[in-house]
Amino acid sequence: MGRGPVAFVLGGGGVLGAVEVGMLRALFRAGIRPDLVIGTSIGAVNGALVAADPTEAVTDRLVRLWASPEASEVYGDSVARQVRRFAARTHLHSPRPLRRLLENELGAETTFADLRVPFRCCAANIERAAEHWFDTGPLVPAVLASASVPGLLPPARIGDLHYIDGGIVNSIPIGEAVAVGAERIFVLQVGRIERALTPPKRPWEIAQVAFEIARRHRFARELAALPDGVEVHVLPTGGLEPRDDTPWAYRDMAAVGRRISRAYTASRHYLAQLDH
Repeated sequence: MGRGPVAFVLGGGGVLGAVEVGMLRALFRAGIRPDLVIGTSIGAVNGALVAADPTEAVTDRLVRLWASPEASEVYGDSVARQVRRFAARTHLHSPRPLRRLLENELGAETTFADLRVPFRCCAANIERAAEHWFDTGPLVPAVLASASVPGLLPPARIGDLHYIDGGIVNSIPIGEAVAVGAERIFVLQVGRIERALTPPKRPWEIAQVAFEIARRHRFARELAALPDGVEVHVLPTGGLEPRDDTPWAYRDMAAVGRRISRAYTASRHYLAQLDH
């Protein structure tokens, strides 16, 4: 079993990403620290803070952040404002609240080189139709690009190129962790891969099911292709709620505390059974 570099891999999943805070707390309390952090989408947001402060103290900061008015503002526009914006543009929400949140938490001038452990985040590049990994340069634009959910936020422009949410191309990037030398990987995922898929019955479920198939196919393929000596642990969420699959789940901040608590309890129990 791997005993080399430890990677925390934080997957995408919007507001469900609160579960990753509970998982992080369980990891730190079990004495497990990252040598590198890899994130996609909301996992890039959580992961950047962890890379800046890879100690248990960051979990208190994340709990406060997730419960803050600033977090609620990210998708807090009224329905009327969303409709007006979507009619004139390609997205429902302004990127400004998320940019402000990232700048306040990480520092507007912070670069990848300023972080205490190496950090990489994934975005989908539009012009090249490919995944792109950020690991150098300004931090906030890269994280914003990784978390720019299509339809909800506009594509993020960096230089002459445009980027959208990394979950489109690599939602749970364990292969990237292997590629950069991790031998012990802890996967922080939002729980959707724990659920059985069923045929869609409503119009909005069609896109959900299609995306889940793509997400799970790549994750399963990368798990099956792990080289010898690499150890992977997929941390449990403790279960999701039925409303987590509704079209408006991304705006539901009320369940944040419950998600964090359940994931902490389930992950702490899982880690207690490991010989680390």
